[in-house]
Amino acid sequence: MRILVVMAHPDDPEFAAGGTIARWTQEGHEVIYCLATRGDKGSQDPTMTPERLAAIREAEQRQAAALLGVREVLFLDYMDGMLEPNLSLRRDIVRVIRRYRPEIVVTMDPETLIRGDRYINHNDHRAIGLATLDAIFPAAGNPMYFPELLREGLEPHRVREVYLSTTERANHWVDITEVFDQKLAALRCHASQIPDPAALERRLRERLRREVDGKEILAEGFRRIVLEG
Repeated sequence: MRILVVMAHPDDPEFAAGGTIARWTQEGHEVIYCLATRGDKGSQDPTMTPERLAAIREAEQRQAAALLGVREVLFLDYMDGMLEPNLSLRRDIVRVIRRYRPEIVVTMDPETLIRGDRYINHNDHRAIGLATLDAIFPAAGNPMYFPELLREGLEPHRVREVYLSTTERANHWVDITEVFDQKLAALRCHASQIPDPAALERRLRERLRREVDGKEILAEGFRRIVLEG
């Protein structure tokens, strides 16, 4: 299968679905990343510039993707922190969907505003999720939407499944116990974002821990949508 991961920032794919992506590539599936921004606001360092940070984070993302077996990483070049689920972003995502024609799209759940009473979900995460869902249906599969893409030679395409990450309504769990170290290694590539890798590992192990049939595993949860037709 071909799987398209549409996220807002570098490191979002690894945090949201790094273990699942590792499993998919090991199984022979093709995974492509499409990131709306280059993460140019992800720093508290007053000496850092957006341009330099964007270059750093792009390099980190490409390294992380390679560790997970992802061969292609696309950037749409929107500004970090300013994503809106508008027609421009929707069109750009439709263009990518029609170009790569994935069976599965992974993005973020736009309904998640607060997570666990401790975390306000980033506006960009909500925006990319909503724009991606609007791109998947009905726009990507309907020739009446964005006829300019037809002139680019991009025919309509219907996505079969959607995996929503960062969700409070998970209905599908992927056991990543055997590939957790690979997920962690990919996350550690994002050195500009992770000051304490040991603390990150502890948090992830706690967050991903589940018990299934009396056995403890590490698992990533998604709201999985199987589209009709």
